[in-house]
Amino acid sequence: MNWYIDTVKAYPIITAMIQFAILGTLGDTIAKWIIKGKFFVPYSVITLILKMLEWAILAIFIKYAFIGFHGFVDGLTGHGMLPEMNKFGYAFAISTTMNLQFGPFLVIMHRFFDNVIAKQNNWANINKGMLSLLWFWIPAHTITFILDRPFQIGLAAVWSVVLGIILGFYNKENVKG
Repeated sequence: MNWYIDTVKAYPIITAMIQFAILGTLGDTIAKWIIKGKFFVPYSVITLILKMLEWAILAIFIKYAFIGFHGFVDGLTGHGMLPEMNKFGYAFAISTTMNLQFGPFLVIMHRFFDNVIAKQNNWANINKGMLSLLWFWIPAHTITFILDRPFQIGLAAVWSVVLGIILGFYNKENVKG
């Protein structure tokens, strides 16, 4: 476990990029498997590399947001604009402010990159991505920000797999119905 902590501390951006490139792409892939009801290779090699690059780029934004919103909440608390909080309240405050302010940007950028990779202009159901900030990402990141900082990006990348699974089942239901 120490090697993970030491590596994340020494190379915070690179480790974020690697974790999201692998786990974010895995979440996308699992969603496709669930929707189709079978195990298959959903992406060409080029598309797979581009999806991993997409997630790696998003990871840079996410890592900066994680650091920045810790400071944002600390600043608000220091100026008396938020009360002193216990660990859960602090985590909830970071998660809520980050997902309501940075989250829409990330949802839009994610869809933009998906469109570029797929060579399409699909903005349908972007509202569902925005709503996921409320029903999924605020609670998920509240748990994330309770953890020690070296583990936060790793768990956030794991949450991408979890959301891929949830959306896969949701979209499978919609495909059948």
